[in-house]
Amino acid sequence: MEKGSVLITGASSGFGEACARWYAKRGYPLILAARRRDRLEALAEKLDTPVFLMCLDVRERIAVKEALECIPEGFSGVEILINNAGLALGLAPAAEADLDDWETMVDTNIKGLMYLTRGLLPGMVERRRGHIVNMGSVAGSWPYPGGNAYGATKAFVEQFSRNLRCDVLGKGIRITNIAPGMAETEFSLVRFKGQADKAAETYQGVEALSAEDIAEIVGWVTTLPQHVNINHLEVMPTQQAWGPFAVSRDV
Repeated sequence: MEKGSVLITGASSGFGEACARWYAKRGYPLILAARRRDRLEALAEKLDTPVFLMCLDVRERIAVKEALECIPEGFSGVEILINNAGLALGLAPAAEADLDDWETMVDTNIKGLMYLTRGLLPGMVERRRGHIVNMGSVAGSWPYPGGNAYGATKAFVEQFSRNLRCDVLGKGIRITNIAPGMAETEFSLVRFKGQADKAAETYQGVEALSAEDIAEIVGWVTTLPQHVNINHLEVMPTQQAWGPFAVSRDV
């Protein structure tokens, strides 16, 4: 069967870029979406597969709609959507957090994911074939200090994925939520707003997950036999686990 196209958001770095390389090696046509066109173009030049680029901010609802309507015919039968665009900003406690940061996380991690899903799902339903992979996080299930709004957005991703499974039952469509733990990408650099030293401290002494590790997982779940659906996959590096309960002993 001819391979349908794979649309990856946040494709200019990290998990998205690694996924693009994984699928390109296996001959999938790619639709790569991100805000940084220069990075997308540099990546596309290295991929030996048909590529269509979308310079896109997933927070912009109308822009997403228009971009999806402009996908060329050769790429239009999107078979796999990887909702990867997302970010964390800051680690301040809730009483001190920047509301702009909270809104940016909600607009990107929640609204952007909804816009892409709603835009592409009708075509998948019509073709009775497709797979949506939503990039969640262990933060969607397990809280940590300063995770507040970020963890809440990823909890949405987890529940949205589960409810999508209910909505597409019997329609030949698969839904997967991938929940990575600590992974060494640009994630912490973005979280700490370009403070490279602070970002590097996050991974000091730890062999964290790599973008390639996650790409292998995404590729695996999407190439399993059609009758197999991985609902939720949580993955951490071996050196990471859950911590003990926090207890305040102040009198």
